[in-house]
Amino acid sequence: MKNYHLTFTRLGWKLKAEGEEYAEKIFRTDKETAIKECAALLKKWHESASLKIHKEDGTFQEERTYPRSADPVNSAG
Repeated sequence: MKNYHLTFTRLGWKLKAEGEEYAEKIFRTDKETAIKECAALLKKWHESASLKIHKEDGTFQEERTYPRSADPVNSAG
């Protein structure tokens, strides 16, 4: 499963794949719109992906898995 981070920068909300140097996309919108757009992109790009959402100060807020059925919390074991 590919992991992504959504973090705030002076340019807007940045979507970046874990371990990559450059952002996949910059969203010049509010945070909730950026999260919705990230979800649509990740569903389009991957069978399953994880989005780690950060607060404006950079601290971790929450993690979401797309599609929801791929969430490891729901798996046996």
